[in-house]
Amino acid sequence: MGRMTDRIDEATEAWIQRQHVFFVATAPSRGGSVNVSPKGLDTFRILGPNEVAYLDLTGSGAETIAHTRDDGRITFMFCAFDGPARIVRLFGTGTPQMPGSPRFEELRPVFPKRRGVRAIITAEIDRVQDSCGYSVPKMDFVEDRSRLDRWVDDRTDEDLHAYWREKNATSIDGLPAIDVDGDP
Repeated sequence: MGRMTDRIDEATEAWIQRQHVFFVATAPSRGGSVNVSPKGLDTFRILGPNEVAYLDLTGSGAETIAHTRDDGRITFMFCAFDGPARIVRLFGTGTPQMPGSPRFEELRPVFPKRRGVRAIITAEIDRVQDSCGYSVPKMDFVEDRSRLDRWVDDRTDEDLHAYWREKNATSIDGLPAIDVDGDP
């Protein structure tokens, strides 16, 4: 039924690459709010058997950036919404790679070109859990939503930076997240 390994094998990698949505969970080191965020839009990449990355796009909060800066704990979850039932969780330590940093610039070409990228979150994976997912409903994928891209395209870079300053400077628990005016 379920299994645990210390790396992403080729079959699991191929399955993950077919999923249209994934979830990211993080939490601050001392109390505070656990955060779970749904992600999509072809923003996830497997860089090796123990390393993954995803594009952190503009949003109303910046919990993942703040939490990974605080203590790094991160979990990714993928669910099969079509085909055989399956859930895969990747456990590891995440690091936000901010625009302008060498690692961000190295990884940026691995993803589709898009505006509004606040960071690339990388994660060293130390545990992969595969479980049944028998209670996850079957659903058909219709299409990716385009609203975020349209919202970003309607704004200048200065508008985006102002939004990040206002909405993404700290987490909901007051942890530092994005410093638009600071060092990467």
